This record gives sequence, structure tokens and C-alpha cells, in this order.
Amino acid sequence: MERLTSPPRLMIVSDLDHTMVDHHDPENLSLLRFNSLWEHAYRHDSLLVFSTGRSPTLYKELRKEKPLLTPDITIMSVGTEITYGNSMVPDHGWVETLNNKWDLGIVKEEASKFSELKLQAETEQRPHKVSFYVDKSKAQEVTNELSQRFLKRGLDVKIIYSGGMDLDILPQGAGKGQALAYLLKKLKTEGKLPVNTLACGDSGNDAELFSIPDVYGVMVSNAQEELLKWHAENAKDNPKVIHAKERCAGGIIQAIGHFKLGPNLPPRDVSDFLECKAENVNPGHEVVKFFLFYERWRRGEVENSEAYTASLKASSHPSGVFVHPSGTEKSLRDTIDELRKYHGDKQGKKFRVWADQVLATDTTPGTWIVKLDKWEQDGEERRGCTTTVKFTAKEGEGLVWEHVQQTWSEESKVKDDRSWII
Repeated sequence: MERLTSPPRLMIVSDLDHTMVDHHDPENLSLLRFNSLWEHAYRHDSLLVFSTGRSPTLYKELRKEKPLLTPDITIMSVGTEITYGNSMVPDHGWVETLNNKWDLGIVKEEASKFSELKLQAETEQRPHKVSFYVDKSKAQEVTNELSQRFLKRGLDVKIIYSGGMDLDILPQGAGKGQALAYLLKKLKTEGKLPVNTLACGDSGNDAELFSIPDVYGVMVSNAQEELLKWHAENAKDNPKVIHAKERCAGGIIQAIGHFKLGPNLPPRDVSDFLECKAENVNPGHEVVKFFLFYERWRRGEVENSEAYTASLKASSHPSGVFVHPSGTEKSLRDTIDELRKYHGDKQGKKFRVWADQVLATDTTPGTWIVKLDKWEQDGEERRGCTTTVKFTAKEGEGLVWEHVQQTWSEESKVKDDRSWII
């Protein structure tokens, strides 16, 4: 959050499974649409928060499986763990808050007396969360009885049932809603309270997110019965909470437009990049647009036209240089010429490209340095490069690419110099 010198324009707080991530979409298109919108229009002055029931272990597994962006803040284990940045630095103040009237040993002892409760995997048992599976028909009865037992033992405990099968036991002060309230209070203290906040979810453990004052909310179209029931009973007359018509990340994009929170046209939805012009000089937009074009070029979804290569060359400095991850230096214009022979080589194949953490710095008047992580999904292989681009602005010519340098990302499993083009 240190990169923000003023209050964020927008903070999106989104659940992951079946909200940001559509597990029924093998191409991950709604997620990739959101990615292009966020990196193009919001990354530089807004905050992205993932709020998930997943433990850190399962969250990291999901990141390897899906083209997720890197969030600024991660709330995990149903609001019991808050971490910051790439290195996921824990919030120790939140840990201290949750320790009040919480005893993990007593919680496990009392829960073990219920044969209806089946313990979830060891990775899902956390310092402030004990998780079980329970049959839907038994959930209410077990929840009521457990609550009484914990009360008698002097514990202040919250029980959340979601997904039609998951039962989580947490400190009373925990949960996705309380974690968000804590975060908003902390940001306000730092003078960085977001101008707008949008909460996004699909299941029962997301309901609390929509109860926080002054927060917009979207239930994606595929929201589960338990969340729709909660909405009907608690928020049906609240104009700040909507039930989207689109699934998952598509519903989040729809909500941004519905509440007029900012731009809501993903660059991935633009069919012709020759016509795709940003209203203002935006070097971040340029890199997002280029790598989307690169994906479509290799998938054969754009015409093998001289107009495209001529446009790319015109926006490249005559002496511009591209430094390949291998360390080899090439002319930018020669690299564009080389790109021609790869037109359609990924046609009909699982090949997707996305940019993550696109941040532009205005170094001197008319000069920008853009840093980002560029990722390629090629079949089952994923590879990524940390990329630095230098742009200059020339009157009448827009932004000109002067220098591109790439190094293999530490997270990239595949580091194949021979098959990496740009």
C-alpha cells in the first residue's frame, strides 16, 4: 500500500472460488477480462483485495492453477488471516484482536463430540479457524448445539456454514466482514480510506461483506442459495447490493458499471486495437494492449496484415532495443519483423497471455518506465517474465517504445529461452 500517496480510487474485495474464479470456465475468459481491465485502468491508483475461505496453502495452489493477478492484500481462512503484498506479510494487530476469548483446544474438544462433523484437510485447520464438512440436513441442528456448548465454556465463537457443506468455527471477532471493517479502519487511520469499495461474493461466508456500511456489493449471477436467502431476508431493499446477471468475474465487471465506480470496458473486449485509443497518455494501457494483441496474433485471431506490423514499428524507436530473458539484445523493429513468422502458430491451442502488477513511473517529463509481470499459459505450461519498458512521448506520435528488458520470473516454472519470443 506504500505506493499509494492518496486514498485509493476503488478497492475491490472479492471472494475467489466461484466469484473471481469460474471453475466451469476452462478458458478462464471472465477472469482474464477482469485482469485486463484492472491492469489497464485501476492498478496504479486502486487496491485489489482477495478475501477467501482458502488457507494459505490452498490459496497458493489456486494461484498456480489459474491466471490470478497479484492482490495488494490477501484475507484468507474466512477472514482470520490478513497479509500484505507479494511476500504476504502478516498483520499482527489482527492476530491480537482474534486471540480475545478464543481457545483452540476447547473448540477442537467440543467439536469432536459431534459424529456429524467430518474434519477437513490438515491444511485447512488454522490458528483461528477449525473447519469441518457437515451434511446440509444436519447443519442447523449441529450449529445450534455447538453454540450452546461454547457459550457454557466461556468462549466467544462464531460458526459459519457455507457452500452447502462447509462449517467453519472462528473467533467471534473474525470473518470476512470483520476483516474488511478492520482493514477500512486501518486505511482511514493512515489517511487512505478508499473513495469507493466494492465487495464481491457467491456464498454464505461472503454475506458479512455486504453488511459493512458504505460498501457496494455484488452477488454474482451464480450465487448460492444460502447467500440469496440472506439477501432476501436482510438486504433486498438495499440499492447498494445487486445480484449480477453475469457469472463470476463478469458480474464484478458488470457491478463496476452499474455503480459507476469507473471504467468497465476491459481491453480484452476490444476487437480492433488499431482503433483502441486511451483518452489520456497511459503507458500501462499500452503494454496491456500490446500483449493482448500478441496473444491474438499467435492464436490467429487477427489478420496477418501489414497494417498491424507497420503500426507496431511506427510506435517503436528506430534504435529501440529488446533484451531477451537469455540476455541476448535485439532491435525492437527486428523483433517485430520476427513476430510475423509466428502468426497463428497457437491457433486452436490453449494459449493465453496476461499482464500483472503493471505500474508506470513518470521519470522525467515525457518519459515513463513501466514494470510488470508478463505471463503466458501454453497448454499446461506457464511461464513468466519480469518486464521493464521505457516509453517516451512524442508530439503527434503518442507513446514510443524505446527499450524493453525481460528476465525470468522467480515464480516461472518453465524458463525456455528458445520458445520465448517477447
